[in-house]
Amino acid sequence: MYPNTLTQLSRANPFNAPLFSLQEIEEPKHSLPANGQSRNLAAAAIAEGDSCEFGSRKYLLLCGFGGIISCGTTHAALVPLDLVKCRMQVDPDKYKSIGKGFSLTLKEDGARGLAKGWAPTFIGYSMQGLCKFGFYEMFKIFYSDMLGEENTYLWRTSLYLAASASAEFFADIALAPMEACKVRIQTCPGYANNLRQCAPKMFAEEGVWAFYKGVVPLWMRQIPYTMMKFACFERTVELLYKHVVPKPRADCTKSEQLIVTFTAGYIAGVFCAIVSHPADSVVSVLNKESGSTAVQVLKKLGPKGVWKGLVARIIMIGTLTALQWFIYDSVKVYFRLPRPPPPEMPESLKKKLGLTE
Repeated sequence: MYPNTLTQLSRANPFNAPLFSLQEIEEPKHSLPANGQSRNLAAAAIAEGDSCEFGSRKYLLLCGFGGIISCGTTHAALVPLDLVKCRMQVDPDKYKSIGKGFSLTLKEDGARGLAKGWAPTFIGYSMQGLCKFGFYEMFKIFYSDMLGEENTYLWRTSLYLAASASAEFFADIALAPMEACKVRIQTCPGYANNLRQCAPKMFAEEGVWAFYKGVVPLWMRQIPYTMMKFACFERTVELLYKHVVPKPRADCTKSEQLIVTFTAGYIAGVFCAIVSHPADSVVSVLNKESGSTAVQVLKKLGPKGVWKGLVARIIMIGTLTALQWFIYDSVKVYFRLPRPPPPEMPESLKKKLGLTE
């Protein structure tokens, strides 16, 4: 029997890292829960009402499709705010506030000017969403299988962080070319009006490197953002069902579950915007200026300059993240994909910790 204080500390730790070594004991084999769905993160058999097996190829492909819908549409819808945010970052003397940015853009370019860069935004973030959500589900299952059921529960936050970082590494490679085009269209007046003009011109001037010179700053921005987005969301959902929602998740309707998803997504989005904003400022300036490096841009912006446009980005990313999770979860509901409940401590671990007879 472990001391009660140690047990409580282990359970209260937000990262749920084990502070002790577990001893192997003989455990009887348990059947799956009544609904046929395992609570761990490893692949399980097809449960009643689901269209496919959790972790199957069909499941991962449809998760990727959900990522396309959730990321592509939400980023495209927020192009006007993103445009003003980028211009505040690269020309803070001219665009001093969100309101000033919108009024100047409307005055100079008209209403159509607010939609500049929508095509590379939609294409780029659709590709990113495919990799981000599809690979996240894949890596989450892969790392869970490596850890085993008990360690998956104990180290679940670390697992979310590792799986999301791995997924975002590949997602940013898919995003980088369109992100470079988008920033060039939005922040360089007269350079190009659309993707058809911008991409060939950038290639002719700088070659393929023009599309990938921002990939390292993208990793700096997006990997911390995505780690926060997924880990904070997963743990917030868990805490909401445990402390806020007055009934178990299994008793909630699909609509009630989606409200929890949206709420957790918005909370995660606020933290995402804060941790990733300095790198976002560097990416915006870097893609505007030819021949600059990330280090040069960082020195030029200084400690205060990297935080320009933060309020606009919090509004944008908070809304964006909440909508993305809502749409992604809605796609899962529509296609009847498995949606495992928040993880619970395995019975075998409860016995080892002396929490059950």
